[in-house]
Amino acid sequence: MPKQLPHLIRSGAGLITVETAEEAQFLDELKGVLSELLRPMYRWSITGGLKRLDMDIPIESPPAPDSTAVLEFIRNRRERSIFVLLDFIPYLRYASSIRLLRDIVSHSVAAAHTVVLLSPKIELPDELKSHAQSYSLRRPDEAELALMLRDEAAHYQREHMGRRVEIDRDAWRPLIRTMLGLSLSDARKVARAVIFNDGTICSADIAEAARQKFKLLNAGGVLNLELDAPRFADVAGLKRLKRWVEQRKAAFRGEATLIKLDPPRGVLLLGVQGCGKSLAAKAIAAGFGVPLLRLDFGALYNKFHGETERNLRDSLSQAEAMAPCVLWCDEVEKGLSSSGSDDGVSQRVLGTFLTWMAERKHAIFMVATANQIEHLPPELLRKGRFDEIFFVDLPDVAARQAIIEIHLRKRELPLDQFEITPIVEASAGFSGAEIEQAVISALYAANAEGVEPRTRHILEEIANTRPLSIVMAEKVAKLRAWAAERCVPAD
Repeated sequence: MPKQLPHLIRSGAGLITVETAEEAQFLDELKGVLSELLRPMYRWSITGGLKRLDMDIPIESPPAPDSTAVLEFIRNRRERSIFVLLDFIPYLRYASSIRLLRDIVSHSVAAAHTVVLLSPKIELPDELKSHAQSYSLRRPDEAELALMLRDEAAHYQREHMGRRVEIDRDAWRPLIRTMLGLSLSDARKVARAVIFNDGTICSADIAEAARQKFKLLNAGGVLNLELDAPRFADVAGLKRLKRWVEQRKAAFRGEATLIKLDPPRGVLLLGVQGCGKSLAAKAIAAGFGVPLLRLDFGALYNKFHGETERNLRDSLSQAEAMAPCVLWCDEVEKGLSSSGSDDGVSQRVLGTFLTWMAERKHAIFMVATANQIEHLPPELLRKGRFDEIFFVDLPDVAARQAIIEIHLRKRELPLDQFEITPIVEASAGFSGAEIEQAVISALYAANAEGVEPRTRHILEEIANTRPLSIVMAEKVAKLRAWAAERCVPAD
């Protein structure tokens, strides 16, 4: 039983907020510590009125089942007690209710009661915030989730006339880790969704479990769940980055290793636009076998004072609830620019973000991608912020060949009807995105002619394209020169 709850009550906390839909779980937890506290406990709801929970005895002269009556009852009661008020937040819009509750929790009366506000969503009036202390229910660990998953598999077997759930042992633990951070009842909903879908527990269920979890946590806004992340095998080049991720996979997933290893914390991917930074970020999540969350820094900013920082805090809190996961901060320079032209909002966002990076305890691997190094604040680049800074350069000969073959196969085109070598040579200086667009345009050109696509169609599109390395040659050259001595090549 958690020690924090009796400690909060004994220390004289007059007002405790518990933001959860798990009413039964919290009340069971509170009953479990009553033997330590030796205080009467009451529960109130607008439908059931006030009832005593620690003893099965009626209340003498119970109050009417309305908010003012119960607060007056608490204020006038002399015996030190614990009162759990269910869904009471809407009644705190009245000045009289706020004043009564302040009288109670500020101990301005003889008895020092403890009032617990229990609700799925809690937003206190400003007058009460300084009096309140929050309490969070303990979430189930892996062992408890495994037991629940076995119970649901047995339930499925009973419901389907003895048919056993087919279990892929390689998917068992990743599925359990995906459900970490949920309450037991929410985890049970996820388990039922994946088991009763087809009677199996397999690798495909991990992505579905992540989607269900994201939905249950009400995550959203500037945080997005990216599904169908590509495998590293579908990403051309990036040999050093792939090897780096593979070496750290076991440590991040909490698997047994020969020696004790610190779990990896994150990387910064710097590079030329269109060279595969975003694709690499997605593939890292697939390589670790965890959900991928994308934080849209451009959508963080709000015109109202303080809302931008709140958006960031909420998003990081949601990411922690989704752990283990990969948090992808796309084009991070747009949200953490070092310019001082926004009344200090960027600096406050940067401070909040850096503090979180340094203090986070959850299994969150951060991947930040950036195109413009000059816009990144020096505080973000100092040693220790990221495990490594990788530079994703324009693809070399081998990478260009792999990119061309990947996109031809993706469109179900036989490789033997193309001469790959001339295409590779002609696409020197092209990014992966530009090569892909050349292939796509070639298909449109061939379709317009009414013929099968051939090498000449791709070569013609390449000849008609001016890649970024030429259009913005000076800027690309400057970026490559900066990275040459400061970053690890991703390929």
